[in-house]
Order: sequence, then C-alpha cells, then structure tokens
Amino acid sequence: MRTGQINVQTENIFPIIKKFLYSDHEIFLRELVSNAVDASQKMKVLAANGEFKGELGELKVEVILDAPNKTLTIRDRGIGLTADEIDKYINQIAFSGAEEFVQQYKGNEGAEQIIGHFGLGFYSAFMVAEKVQIKTLSRHDGAQAVQWESNGSPEYTITDIEKEERGTDIILYISEESAEFLDKARIGGILDKYCKFLPIPVFFGNKTEYIDSPDGEKDENDKVKRVAIDVPNQINNVSPAWTKAPVDLSDEDYASFYRELYPSTFESPLFHIHLNVDYPFNLTGILYFPKIKENVEVQRNKINLYSNQVFITDSVAEIVPEFLTLLHGVIDSPDIPLNVSRSYLQSDGNVKKISAHITKKVADKLAEMFKKDRKDFEEKWEDLQIFVQYGSLSEDKFAEKAKSFSLLKSLDGAYHTIEEYKEKISPLQTNKDGKVIVLYSNDTEGQYSFIKKAKDRGYDVVELAGPLVPHWIAKLENEIENLSFARVDADTLDKLIQKSDEIPSKLSKEQEELLQPVFEGVVNQQKFTVKFESMSESDAPIIITQPEFIRRMMEQQKMGGGGMFGAFPEMYNMHVNANHPAIQTVLSKPAEEQASVAKQLTDLALLAQGMLKGEALDSFIERNVNQIV
Repeated sequence: MRTGQINVQTENIFPIIKKFLYSDHEIFLRELVSNAVDASQKMKVLAANGEFKGELGELKVEVILDAPNKTLTIRDRGIGLTADEIDKYINQIAFSGAEEFVQQYKGNEGAEQIIGHFGLGFYSAFMVAEKVQIKTLSRHDGAQAVQWESNGSPEYTITDIEKEERGTDIILYISEESAEFLDKARIGGILDKYCKFLPIPVFFGNKTEYIDSPDGEKDENDKVKRVAIDVPNQINNVSPAWTKAPVDLSDEDYASFYRELYPSTFESPLFHIHLNVDYPFNLTGILYFPKIKENVEVQRNKINLYSNQVFITDSVAEIVPEFLTLLHGVIDSPDIPLNVSRSYLQSDGNVKKISAHITKKVADKLAEMFKKDRKDFEEKWEDLQIFVQYGSLSEDKFAEKAKSFSLLKSLDGAYHTIEEYKEKISPLQTNKDGKVIVLYSNDTEGQYSFIKKAKDRGYDVVELAGPLVPHWIAKLENEIENLSFARVDADTLDKLIQKSDEIPSKLSKEQEELLQPVFEGVVNQQKFTVKFESMSESDAPIIITQPEFIRRMMEQQKMGGGGMFGAFPEMYNMHVNANHPAIQTVLSKPAEEQASVAKQLTDLALLAQGMLKGEALDSFIERNVNQIV
C-alpha cells in the first residue's frame, strides 16, 4: 500500500467541486456512467485496431445500489487502469484521459465516440460521497489490480487487490446529507434522464440475487459469504433513431421514437426533419413539428441536447434560434462547446454555424413540403402558421425563404401565397393611392356584418387570427411594396379601400354641426370620436370601429412589442352615416327628442359590436320592452 497527495493547485478543490463546479448534484451519476461508457468504447477501438487481442466479452455498464450499506457502484468492463495510470489520470486533476485518447487515436473508427473531454468528471463523485474507492484491473496482460481510495481530502491510498474481471468499479460511500441518492427511484430517474441513449448498454437492477462476496469475505463458518446484489435490467437504447441513416428508417420508426422521447404525449407530430451533417461540424438529430398551441410558452424546452448520446440539457436557446425552441426532438453534436461540467453551453463560431444550419434545414424542409404536396401543406397550415410567423419575425434569413410558403386563407377556404393573393385582389382592392388592401378578420362571427358588406362589394376577406398577427402583417407591409392590411371592422368600407370617387353627403355642413353635439352627448367622448361620413344608404346608420393603428399597438403591447409608445387607451371611432334615412329622422325630431333617438341608434351600433354590456345593456333592453308594452 502507498499513500500520496492528489496533484491540485489548491487544497480547496473539493469544496469548489461540491458547491460551484456543478449546478446540480445529480450530475455526478451522468459523469461517472459516461466515464464507464468511455472506458468501454476505448476497448472497442483497441480491439478493432488489433491492439487488444484478448477476449472482449460483453461490454456493459452496471449501476448497483446497496442502500443498507450506503453505497452506489458504477461498474464497467472497459480498459481498466494500472497504478501508473491512476497516478496520471486520477491523481492529477483536470488531466483528461479521454481527450488524450481521442488525440492519439484520431481517425480510427469509434474514437470520436469517446464522451469525456474533461478531467474533473470523476471528482463529481465527491459531491455526494464521503469516501470513494476505485477498484480496477487493466487490460494489459499480467496487470496488477489496484484499489484507489480517498475521503475527499487531497490524500489518497493505493493498494494492490485481487480482481478477476477487467474493468473498473467506482464505489461511492454516500454521505448523510446526500441520502436521497440511496433511493432506487431517484437513481432510476437520473439514469432515465441522462443515460437513456448511451451507446453502451447500461443496466440498473430491480430484483435481487445472491452471489459470492466479490472480496472473498468469509462468515463465522469460514465459508465465503453470500451477498445480495441487484440483477440489472437494461435502461437505455444504444441505437436511437437519430444515430441511424434516414434511408434505414420508416415513418413508423420516427413515430415510435417520438413516443419514446415523450411517452406522456398523445398527439402525433405533423412531420419531422432528420439532421445529419459531418462537415464543417458534426451534427445529428431529429426535430419534430408538434401541433402548436396558442400559448407558445408550453411548447418550449422540448428539444434535448446530447453530446455523443449523453444528455446535456433541454435548454437549447444558445444553439437554436428562439422560434425553433417550439419544435420537439433531439440534437446531438460533439462539436458544441461545453464548460467543464458539461452543463452549460459556451458561445463560439461552431454554435453560430450549427444554429444557422438548423434554421436553413427547417426552412428548406417547409419549402420542399409546399412544393412537393401543396394540398397536404395547406391542410397543415393552421398548425404551422404561428411557427412560420414567429420565425419570420425573429430570423431574417428564415423570413426571406418563408415568403414562398407563407399562406393567406380566404374565408371561402382557398389558400394563396402572399404574392398570389396580392395579384388576385389587386383589380378590386387597390385604393386611390395604388396600394393593394388585404381585408382580414380575426372573428368571423363577431365581424359578420362587416364581412357581409365587403363581400357584397365583391371584396375578398382572409382569416388571420393569433397572437403574432399584428407583428407579422406589419413586417409584410414594411417589406412588400404597395401592400397594406386592414381588419374588416377597422373603419368604414369606403375608408378601408378608399377610391377616387366619393359619395355626396345629404347633410349640409350646418346640419352636421347641429347633430354633432347630439351624438357626442350619448357617448363617452374620451373613448369615442364622432365622425359624420357620407356612406351608402345601404350601410348602417352608425358604425363603431377601432382604428387599425390603435388596435395594433394595443395588441402588440399585450405581446410586449408596443411598450415604446406608452400605454394606449381604448379608443373608437363612431361613424354617423350622413346618408342614412335614420339620421335624417334624428334631424327632423324636436330638439328634446333628438338625444333619445340618437341614443337608440348608438346602442344598436354598440350591440352589433358586442360592446353594449352591464347597466347599459340592461337599460337598453328595458327601454325597448317598455316601448312594446
């Protein structure tokens, strides 16, 4: 037996590891299992190169929980360590054995699958353990098995031991304050989270059998003791769908993998994109398009980031643009830089390239779908439009590509691209200034009367509803020359699509001035602006509208986009149709009766807009009932 001191720059390394290096203590199990997988992968490489000529055997990793004895063991049949290698790789903190191995065997099959790039992973064990043992037998012929032991101080001991099988056992003596990691369900949950798709089989037991004591310990009758261990069950899929070539996968394979990723999700995704890049960076993965709900926040954090099949995080905002966080699936790249704990992403050129590639891949997939089967794409548009609008607003390169497959849906069910629709409506819906006006509705029932008037004129109306619409149409107006959007109830029809010819008014200027205070007297003047306008006699006597600009600003404020303008009050225009016979009736009444008729006409207009409520609605009903009685 010999003792020594771990070669560290400061004796405070262990408190740093425990408190600051890793954000979550459960990470220790990912690190240790990943190291065990590394050791197994290295054996594969050495065997493939002919450097190891012995019996490879079953390469697997076992996680063995012994709660009564307060230990957790991570066992592998990998390359093992000699005493000298322990000195090199364990006793010198931050010297990365995996990194050295990858460099030495660069270009050899399987070398790129070595997970570890950091020498501190093993020491994460001391976040939860008061003592850690390494029992290991190297792959080299005639190697002496050794045990390394430390209680979390810089001191350690190395002892020669007997060990029959090649590989390494890491035995953690769990501390009192970390007793949660002696719970079987807790360990199972961590393994499911981080190790679900590791490339080497990982086993965790759920039934007990008895074997001879691994240390040959004897009982009072001088017989080798029998000890209980868990017979492990495999907990991981070593060949998940994203590691396979797309040509080898069927639609059912992709659907099955989606269910594997999200077992509690009952809805099937719309479609998927398979990522497979090996230059200028390595990137694989599968992204699924879910049916996006109105509340986009519930969609986030559904993309899992892996590095060589090791789960890293489900917070991928640094890797993919914000709008792509609405997708589900897996991204796997060993080229994404991680900090020493593998828990946080670091920004560099590769991250930007990967982000740009994924954005392009998504845009290309949508464009391909639209071109290949437009009818099928149109059927999916209701679920896609929020995503496409979000992408167009947040990523200029995506927006440029999206112009070719962004759709507008007419109320008759027909779909058109922006350019197709502009060309279709330009003959009738071009105003006197040469702008093509797109009339839209976000509530076909509530805006029925406005839609009917538009259709009676031969105008077309599209359906545009959703939280991003105000921002999206503002962007289109800014980018597409002579195109403007107007909600069908934003003004009178003649104002929405203003032609050069104007309808003459049947009211003189003096008559309008006489009636102005009458109508202003029946509404809240801070909320309603009364305007006399010469409209068709077939139009309503009074029309209540909210100006397009005011309404858009209010809607954008709700989405957080209009704060720069300050708070917008609720403001409406009250259009009095100067040519309607009912207005002539108001004019013909005695002064004392004009207000009651104006009030009745105004309440009818408010009722048509669903704006007559509470006491005002009750008073209106009572007044009309009394007239009948």
